[in-house]
Amino acid sequence: MTVSYLGAATETAAFDAAIEHFFAERRAEADMLGQDFTAAVAELERFVLRGGKRIRPAFAWLGWIGAGGDRHGPLAASVLNACAGLELLHASALIHDDIIDASRTRRGHPAAHVSFAERHRSRGLAGNPEAFGTGAAILVGDLAQVWADVMIRESGLPADTQARVAPVWSAVRAEVLYGQLLDLTNQASEDEGIDAALRVNQYKTASYTVERPLQFGAAIGCAGPRIVAAYRAFGADIGIAFQLRDDLLGVFGDPVVTGKPSGEDLREGKRTALLAIALDRADDRDPAAARLIRSTIGTNLSDGELDLVRSAFVDVGAVDHVEGLIAHRTDRALAVLEASDVTASVKGQLAEMAIKATQRES
Repeated sequence: MTVSYLGAATETAAFDAAIEHFFAERRAEADMLGQDFTAAVAELERFVLRGGKRIRPAFAWLGWIGAGGDRHGPLAASVLNACAGLELLHASALIHDDIIDASRTRRGHPAAHVSFAERHRSRGLAGNPEAFGTGAAILVGDLAQVWADVMIRESGLPADTQARVAPVWSAVRAEVLYGQLLDLTNQASEDEGIDAALRVNQYKTASYTVERPLQFGAAIGCAGPRIVAAYRAFGADIGIAFQLRDDLLGVFGDPVVTGKPSGEDLREGKRTALLAIALDRADDRDPAAARLIRSTIGTNLSDGELDLVRSAFVDVGAVDHVEGLIAHRTDRALAVLEASDVTASVKGQLAEMAIKATQRES
């Protein structure tokens, strides 16, 4: 039976209510498998619902409405439930990403693998706590992706709508994995190319954050090719601009606001577009700054070293350049949106979301 959450104060609250209901329905299944599995599922539920902006479900929801969907019509509750499933896919990607990057925090709390390792220690279990934590988090991340499939399949969408959505859903799941693998390869090869970093941004972030969620909503609404093309162009630009903002926050963000240690991207040696641009410009303008960046990236920088690298990024013009790219892509996306056949009310909402996504502080 499809449950409606459209009476919630906001759509974000409605997505959360749908996710909470989904987990409540899974508890009996978890309990049958024992208290350890129940505890793991509870950890996943906390992870999914603890913070987050629900950007992906929101873009999917607006993608449907912009293609002519009726937010008060008989299909609305099913659409909302299906869109909420994107948040479980997002949780899976984050849990696995934190393992790959060896990140210890997420949204101001211990990352999933850290939480599971601590549970191992507190219970005095045999073996290595970190290995246990990593293994448990991988499996729980996998479970989140499986349950994302279940949430969409059981959303109440009609069979013909499910058939239209299926290719988009397959694409978004595959592309986030492509992006993660590309990112991992770039890290290992120490690829300094700007094009390589932007390609990661396209698959790891832009596709599953904005472009495919909009297309997901469009598929539910049986949108024509003009709207789909506009969504994809808008989504690609806003998605990349979103990640470029994330690159800046990873180096300059306030940890109280971002929920992650400041400068973590530099300590992890992440091959971001910001880093690629900084190295490219430093090689041309300031070889000493280039040597500084290359010698410190991927090391446990002290606060003083972190300040020096930040200053180098600013001095060679990398920060201004990235801000310019964000502005350019945002402007181009908004122009595509304005010229599209998307319903007028949704144009305004998508434009507002685009600005928030690309100018955020966390």
